[in-house]
Amino acid sequence: MLKIRLSRQGSKKRPFYHIVVADSRFPRDGRFIEKLGTYNPMLQKDNPQRVTLKEERIKYWLGVGAQTTDRVNGFLAKAGLEEKNKITEKTKKNQPRPKTVARMEEKAQKLKEAQEAELQAKQQAEEEAKAANEAAASAEATESENTEEAAQ
Repeated sequence: MLKIRLSRQGSKKRPFYHIVVADSRFPRDGRFIEKLGTYNPMLQKDNPQRVTLKEERIKYWLGVGAQTTDRVNGFLAKAGLEEKNKITEKTKKNQPRPKTVARMEEKAQKLKEAQEAELQAKQQAEEEAKAANEAAASAEATESENTEEAAQ
């Protein structure tokens, strides 16, 4: 099976990659059929020299049936030569364990109860304030009536 993949070159801590087409059984940095471009991760992302591609040769190898690796697929999708592969989750390792889910639900329930208690406390405080205002208004009204009666 033919693969279009990266082959690492460059020195220690200074990576440089060739985009090559090779048999999938060959070593990563070993034998290859043809160089199709380069990738230099040390350059800025907007630099045109970061990824260089020989588009006609890539189209040929894709037409012959070569498969791309995920990283190369991203480069080709950016260049408009191939559709971007969808990444599917095939394991449950990315999902929380049952105990963690239970703990999160318990925490959410406590938070909800606290919010409800806070809301009830606010409503009760408003009702008390309203009652106090009404009592003050009625006391004021009776006091004004008493002063009117005394004035007559």
